[in-house]
Amino acid sequence: MSIYQRVSVDAALHVLRDINRNMAVTQNHITTGMRVAKASDNAVYWSVATTARTDNKAISAIQDALGMAAATMGTAYTGVQDVIDVVSEIKAKLVAATEDGVDKNKINEELKQLQEQLRSVSEAATFNSDNWVVLNNDATPTQPRQIPASFIRNADGTVSVGMLSYHIDTTPSGSTSSKDARYLIDDRATGSGEYGVLTSAYFATELGASQNYVLMTSKNGTTTGQVVISLSDTTTKGQVSEMISVVDAALTQLTTVGSAFGALEKRINLQNDFAGKLHDNITAGIGRLVDADMEEESSKLKAQQTQQQLGLQSLNIANATYDTVRQLFQNF
Repeated sequence: MSIYQRVSVDAALHVLRDINRNMAVTQNHITTGMRVAKASDNAVYWSVATTARTDNKAISAIQDALGMAAATMGTAYTGVQDVIDVVSEIKAKLVAATEDGVDKNKINEELKQLQEQLRSVSEAATFNSDNWVVLNNDATPTQPRQIPASFIRNADGTVSVGMLSYHIDTTPSGSTSSKDARYLIDDRATGSGEYGVLTSAYFATELGASQNYVLMTSKNGTTTGQVVISLSDTTTKGQVSEMISVVDAALTQLTTVGSAFGALEKRINLQNDFAGKLHDNITAGIGRLVDADMEEESSKLKAQQTQQQLGLQSLNIANATYDTVRQLFQNF
């Protein structure tokens, strides 16, 4: 007599194996929190999610750069604002010098202190060793200062980084003018201070002043023929009037520079907010593709555990038939 494995036992084993396999998948979803953890789970979703994750890392880097840029712009704007206050004070001192009988030498001492303050404020407007208001030899004045602002994935799969720019020359016309003075100080050795509002002589020449008046001279540039605004007993009312006009023109340009920095800082903040929302939306999109529904998976696991218990009982029932056969021979 031969005893073969019964069909009912085979069926019970097959069902139990399927239940255990499905339970292992469900338990993995609950453990990892993901229903698509590798390419074999769903190749399309895995590919899309992997690309989106790399893009999100790039967007996070852009957010860091924007945060740094916002701090730099805020520092630069603060420097310009303080310089405007000091230059306004210089203008007031010059107006006071037009009064008869005033001691111009005493006013000049105050002017010197205010001019020293201008350089001190300008050079101190630095964040992370980056100063956007003092032009040194390592920068090109006619090229815009740029900030990474966005990470772009094009329809053809190529990527690019969008930039925000602070343009030095807002009205390029081929020749340098007072409108090109978009820094506070130009200390380049190759220039004459023309790209700094405080060091440019173009305000005086464009106004037709008798001398090339400047609020201060460049440290390294060619300053031949330039005259730093100052007073003495021999200074005439006509010269003081010219100085006032030069200072007033410089104030107008300083306001333009401050507006440019303020507008760029606002744009940076808006772009940073957008990058944050974009990062969150991409993260949510990845979650919808690959994350497991924990409530659904928990319910599924409970059902599979019940199925497993029933499968074990079915297998035990099927195996009970062998005991019947064994009992037939137990007396032999």
